[in-house]
Amino acid sequence: MAKQTWKGSTLLNPEPPVLVSCGSMEAANLITIGWTGTICTQPSMVSISVRPERYSYQLIKDSGEFVISLPTRKLVRAVDWCGVKSGRDYDKFAEMKLTPLPASTVSCPILAESPVNLECQVTQVIPLGSHDLFLAKVTAVDVDEALLDEKGKLCLERADLIVYSHGEYFSLGKQLGTFGYSVRKKATPQRHRKRD
Repeated sequence: MAKQTWKGSTLLNPEPPVLVSCGSMEAANLITIGWTGTICTQPSMVSISVRPERYSYQLIKDSGEFVISLPTRKLVRAVDWCGVKSGRDYDKFAEMKLTPLPASTVSCPILAESPVNLECQVTQVIPLGSHDLFLAKVTAVDVDEALLDEKGKLCLERADLIVYSHGEYFSLGKQLGTFGYSVRKKATPQRHRKRD
């Protein structure tokens, strides 16, 4: 297969577009963040990259808190709209008919319509150029009970989550495998002896 070599760019795709809430319950804002990542298991930590000129940037920097809400297919319009409109000009919760709820560990709200919310406290801000990287500890996770099976196991596939890839939104598709399936030993069929 022939390849072209381009200059370095941020073409790591697909990405999870998330809705990040910040501010306070009285003055809440939502921002769509495309550059989000898991950075550590213990302690549980994530990152978001935000341009300093964005309205939400100062809200997050001042409070040291934010909430990451995983978006579903039903929220795709809000994800797009909250990414192109500014909280300086709009009450995004009201415009998108979304519901802010009190979080358990941070002062900014969680998004009721999202099935999973990660409450985060900023530990470090790293200026990188066009964006600053906010490293944050996940202090609580709010999970919709509809995503739990009868044993309490999280079934995230029920959430109908979306991804963003090179300017387009997609819903997640068919499962291709599970963690470790490539090295798991296959069960050998039991052979039955014939009875005389």
